Amino acid sequence: MAAKKGKVRVDDKILKLTELGVLLAIIIIMAFVPMIGYIKLGVVEITLITVPVIIGAMVLGPASGALLGFAFGLTSFLQCVFGLSAFGVALLEINPLFAFLVCVPTRTLMGWLTGLFFKAIKQENIVGYSLTGLVGSLLNTLFFMTTLIALYWNTEFMQGLVSSLGATGVFSFVVALVGINGLVEAVCCTILSAVICKALNTWFKS
Repeated sequence: MAAKKGKVRVDDKILKLTELGVLLAIIIIMAFVPMIGYIKLGVVEITLITVPVIIGAMVLGPASGALLGFAFGLTSFLQCVFGLSAFGVALLEINPLFAFLVCVPTRTLMGWLTGLFFKAIKQENIVGYSLTGLVGSLLNTLFFMTTLIALYWNTEFMQGLVSSLGATGVFSFVVALVGINGLVEAVCCTILSAVICKALNTWFKS
């Protein structure tokens, strides 16, 4: 009996590692295949890579959410390094360390806190999935924008962007930069996370 339970535990670990590997692969594909992970609208991007991070945080837990968030952040930073994001390249040229901090720790923290949130609400249903998807998206935007402003606000590049958007302060700048794009991103993440997690839950129970 003990051996059987041990086998189940080993099988569960293998399944979780497999799921984690699949989600990591999806993040990498979404990051480097044009118009899949990022929908670029000028200097602003609607980010959909948060979806596999949020799904992993719900299905596999906070630690996996953090790891997936780290992968998301790292691919985001590599986009800056490889010149795939004009906005990211500008940040990298000003200060590479700051660019790394804007991209990586913010997404890692988002994945971890999203997993903790889902674990805390204890709602493995469409409401819980939707709410967690929304929270994950909002955390991503909050952490990214807060770090961006904290580290780059006084730079010539950022002040030029502020002027071009007609912003008069930090709040109006955030609204102008994120605006409708942030809303669309939140809606997409909420719906996709809920639908996919619901489908996975149904499939695992069938």
